[in-house]
Amino acid sequence: MTWVQIKKADHRALELADRHYTRQKPGTPQFCRPGHNIVLLSADEMALWVTWRGIRDDGWDAWECTMFRNEGNYLSSHLIVLALGITRNLWGRPPKDGLITYVGEHLRGGCFYAAGFRKAGMSKSGKVLLQLSADRFPPPLETAEDGLFHHEMIVI
Repeated sequence: MTWVQIKKADHRALELADRHYTRQKPGTPQFCRPGHNIVLLSADEMALWVTWRGIRDDGWDAWECTMFRNEGNYLSSHLIVLALGITRNLWGRPPKDGLITYVGEHLRGGCFYAAGFRKAGMSKSGKVLLQLSADRFPPPLETAEDGLFHHEMIVI
């Protein structure tokens, strides 16, 4: 399995982003929130991860996973842990509250729980708020000589 870091409007990730349940304007080239984003695409273009950091107005001192989609045969919890390690490698120590994400009630967030996240509340719109505290972050995952992030993966 190889995660490839891409730009936040990379056309290769657009179709995956358009199929994500949070996508507000499918077809538009920009699928990330304004601010700093780490966008990872699997080498086979079957999985997408976006980590965002910016000024929050909700009281959390945290980064946020704003999009995760896995249409491949990879175990989603492993993809998440690898993406977290890459995020830590690129941005350093996580903020005080670690990383948060919101999952739709229909998804239940099982892969995030398996990756170490815990329920931290609910959004006003009914999404489940999950948090990975800073002390539960995986170690940094460094790039290989080719500049890519490689790792052995469990395929389901």
